[in-house]
Amino acid sequence: MDMTTTYMGLTLEHPVVPSASPLSKNLDGIRRLEDAGAPAVVMYSLFEEQIDAESHRLDHFLSYGEESFAEAISYFPDLGSYNVGPDAYLELIAAAKKSVSIPVIGSLNGVSRGGWTRYAKLIEDAGADALELNVYYIPTDPKLTAAEIERMYVEVLEDVKSGVKIPVAIKVGPFFSAFANTASALGEAGADGLVLFNRFYQPDFDLENLEVVPHLVLSDSDELRLPLRWTAILCGRIKPDIAITSGVHTGEDALKAMMAGAKIVQVASELLHNGLGRIQGIVGEMSTWMEEKEYESVAQMQGSMSQRNVAEPAAFERANYMKMLASWRPDPTGALI
Repeated sequence: MDMTTTYMGLTLEHPVVPSASPLSKNLDGIRRLEDAGAPAVVMYSLFEEQIDAESHRLDHFLSYGEESFAEAISYFPDLGSYNVGPDAYLELIAAAKKSVSIPVIGSLNGVSRGGWTRYAKLIEDAGADALELNVYYIPTDPKLTAAEIERMYVEVLEDVKSGVKIPVAIKVGPFFSAFANTASALGEAGADGLVLFNRFYQPDFDLENLEVVPHLVLSDSDELRLPLRWTAILCGRIKPDIAITSGVHTGEDALKAMMAGAKIVQVASELLHNGLGRIQGIVGEMSTWMEEKEYESVAQMQGSMSQRNVAEPAAFERANYMKMLASWRPDPTGALI
């Protein structure tokens, strides 16, 4: 069974790639991922805020009002302990490249144009085989238009691409008014990969202490449907390779992603829940199903159920909404089915 796939010009033994997570936070973790069968690893993200803090550009804003309003700085984590700093991050990539034989993909998390994007070049110089640009932005300014926000994403990507030669993927959320157009624009701006989707982490309220607090919820397979749908719609219509992340927990999930048109799946929650052995577990589940259905390779199925290739393309559009509502019926036992 040929499980190989290509992603941004990288040839990988199989398509199940550990995504950016605490699992790659140190050299030992990266080695354990390789030993567990990872065909590549996406590094833990380096945040724009960390780079800015190190250069002291955020120091004033993070500490302003501290004496009169102590909570003013409590919403930012201690950036020194939250993650490895910029220099240590570069050292970790360099050490990883000397210690493992699989591709190492750096990860930059930011939203603005500016000096932090020069770290893309430093990550390349440290030896990274590719870079994932993780853009996570909440547009809270009522004056910002959708076009301005979309242009910001394109400009950040263009800044990074202008400074590096390694492949660059961009990881985005789904909340665009015309996502197909945005995806196409990112491809035209030079994206080699498009990672669908950045998880939308949302705060919670602590009613006892009247505080806004973080609330981490790991993914499950139900979250696969949104990136699956958009992968199927975009497959063959945009330039970048597509990676699906969030919602991949089983071999069946990964098979669906391949058929939609993804080149790889990125996995984190499943590994954090059930251990690194799930990398080979998912690959084994894929291989068993493919053998039963007489597939010879992953490449053979990639895109086979994309919108361009299925008998009913409308299943990915409004018709699916209508059909879904019409499918409900009461169950004699009183359950909803």
